[in-house]
Amino acid sequence: MRLIPRIHDIYVGRNVLFTVLVVWLVLLGLDGIMALSSESKNIGVGSYTFGHALAATAYTLPRRAYTLFPMAAVIGALMGLGQLAATSELTALRAVGVSRRRIALSVAIALSLLTALMVVNGETLAPWAQNRADMLKTSAKYNEDLSVERYSGLWAREGNTFLNAMTGEEVLDGDKGTRLVLHNVRLYTLDADGRLAMLTYAATATHDAKGWVLAKVRRDVFGERSVTQQQVESELWNSQLDASALAAGLAKPRNLSAGELKTSIEYRKRNGLDARDYEDTYWSRWFYPLNVLALCLAAVPFAFGSLRSGGMGKRLFLGMLFALGFMLLQMFFGRMAGALKFDYRIAYALPPILMLAISGWLSRRRVG
Repeated sequence: MRLIPRIHDIYVGRNVLFTVLVVWLVLLGLDGIMALSSESKNIGVGSYTFGHALAATAYTLPRRAYTLFPMAAVIGALMGLGQLAATSELTALRAVGVSRRRIALSVAIALSLLTALMVVNGETLAPWAQNRADMLKTSAKYNEDLSVERYSGLWAREGNTFLNAMTGEEVLDGDKGTRLVLHNVRLYTLDADGRLAMLTYAATATHDAKGWVLAKVRRDVFGERSVTQQQVESELWNSQLDASALAAGLAKPRNLSAGELKTSIEYRKRNGLDARDYEDTYWSRWFYPLNVLALCLAAVPFAFGSLRSGGMGKRLFLGMLFALGFMLLQMFFGRMAGALKFDYRIAYALPPILMLAISGWLSRRRVG
């Protein structure tokens, strides 16, 4: 099979790209409107306004485009090929000697361009914009001085004390609800002249119903010509910092690039922390291109069968059903990997393999 693009490759690829882009824009528009409606419920909380809701929704669009692209790709590919099948153009291509494999390759090459764009978006614009959206909502709703820096974690201010935590998470606390645990915490206390008066390091800062507790505390108190050091195993921290605001301001795995996720996974494993959420997101990024292309290639054989006699509604229904089935299968294997603690690479490799195998089996049955 010659890999040099021919006019029929360009024609098939152009039709598929057009329908994918249309479906993608429609899904993104609907998702954006629903997100704006959901954000509007927070108007009036703190200083949160409609302008904040609109800006926060706009910031999330790159991430939403990244998330919706696999579904848009399979629905658009099925609709594009279905239109060619309904007008007998696929039959004409087959009659002049164009194989199914060649048509599938034309679809794969066309979609690989958009997939590559989404991979770049998922590593650059989407995490940055989502982080901006989260911080915008948190700052407006809780009226807290919060910031999440790329390499230095969470920052918050209370009076003349500045808190820095490298990472943290909310954990279940039995029947008592959840508690917030911050790791590698530093508290910088300034005097009236703005000079550093005290530096407190704590391995963890935990907030529950009783308040804040610092564990494995080391404190340096700076005098004019001296430094006094204190160490305690744990102590109460009298702070009015809102734990909900801090939890909302923590950098979530979806807001990190693959490199930052890998660094976070290594850090959490070194310190005996649970890294499964980060591993899940990390390997989903690596398998994203494979999943998109495998999903679309697995759907291609349907265009040669029942879609010839079906209308737009049938193509749309089958595309959504196929995409939804794949997403549920992938979610199932991902949850099983987290629960049973087996390799996430296996969890993300199995769904595309199963989809391709089922599609190949159905295709052979039709041919036979």
